Amino acid sequence: MSSYYCGSRLIGHENGLYTIGFPQEGEFNGNGTTSPGIALPGKTPWRTITLGSTLAPIVETTVPFDVVEPLYEPSKDYAAEYGCGTWSWIIAGDASMNMDDQKRYVDFCAAMGYRTVLVDALWDTQVGYDKIEELAAYAKQKNVGLYLWYNSNGYWNDAPQGPRGKMNNIITRRKEMKWMQRIGIKGIKVDFVGSDKQVTMQLYEDILADANDYGLLVIFHGCTIPRGWERMYPNYAASEAVLASENMNFSQGSCDAEAFNACIHPFVRNTIGSMDFGGSTLNKYYNAKNEPGGRMRVTSDVFALATAVLFQSPVQHFALAPNNLTDAPAWAIDFMKKVPTTWDEVKFIDGYPGKYIVMARKHAGKWYVAGINAQDKTIKLKIDVSTLFAAGEVVNLYEDNDKLAGSVKEQVISKKQIVNLSIPKNRGVVITRK
Repeated sequence: MSSYYCGSRLIGHENGLYTIGFPQEGEFNGNGTTSPGIALPGKTPWRTITLGSTLAPIVETTVPFDVVEPLYEPSKDYAAEYGCGTWSWIIAGDASMNMDDQKRYVDFCAAMGYRTVLVDALWDTQVGYDKIEELAAYAKQKNVGLYLWYNSNGYWNDAPQGPRGKMNNIITRRKEMKWMQRIGIKGIKVDFVGSDKQVTMQLYEDILADANDYGLLVIFHGCTIPRGWERMYPNYAASEAVLASENMNFSQGSCDAEAFNACIHPFVRNTIGSMDFGGSTLNKYYNAKNEPGGRMRVTSDVFALATAVLFQSPVQHFALAPNNLTDAPAWAIDFMKKVPTTWDEVKFIDGYPGKYIVMARKHAGKWYVAGINAQDKTIKLKIDVSTLFAAGEVVNLYEDNDKLAGSVKEQVISKKQIVNLSIPKNRGVVITRK
């Protein structure tokens, strides 16, 4: 779906009836029509339904990309800039938006071998444009790039975080993007969009098209779901469009429900397109000192590794922090240094939404099997890995023991190519070729 139509949804009724629903009047602060305007002859978007006797066709579907074509030529090789990154806000909040902390995260990113640091909201007032130029130059010396956060508004939101009023007007937007291109910014994260009206779709498309002119990748937050956009817009990276990691920073309830939600996203949200979740936290606590107080993570370190595989986005800004170099297990940091963000193939192995999931993704000929469990009881599974690993092959098995402490060990794939898995609640498992 492009700017030629509005976003739509399914509305459920009695007796199994579903109808197409258009946007609501109040979206976009009441501006814009709820119905699309279309010139004739015209085309409506593809609408697809994926059905299967198992969950595999849903998890593995590629239909959102099979029915679309690119809308413009990329101005550069964006795939060469995909990869891992970090951001300070998820752990340290608004107070971390200062020059010293952002440099510290650049140093951390370089130590991890990551590509980019996301400089989140309020950088315009708490760091400033001149200092951002200085930070970009500092990061370039470390072979690290920057993403900059922007508020989308206009008149459609009153969110106070800045920069404000930069993305809503073509003249201002292109001037801002020209500045970003000059100082070497890699991409932008545009937030608080919040509507499926056609006028909003036009804004998404305008931002993407202009960003392509200046060689910028784009991530959207507070936004609609992607609809084939990875292929339609070559510089589109990902959308949030999910209750993402920031909610763990906001409430303990979200921390307590992390495993439950994580067992839903691969079946529902992530199966339709890139999901910018910003998770895989290795801090025990959501604060800069990683000390008791505030929100506490209840999932294990192996769980964090597993979600780095389960959740897909070509640009992953993980919720890691500089202190993790010394307070997280070395095996966990080593894994997170190497985990890919792009995948050639996906296989659903076992699971059910909200309960547990085990799936495999392949990158450059190497399979990664990841599983997590949200149920009160430990799940015990026998999985067939004959299409993933050869008999006699040595793999690394990351798992949590009876005391819920994570570790990694070598395991030889048996002749029967069956692997026994045991996953307690809020825990995970990962298997990779050694």
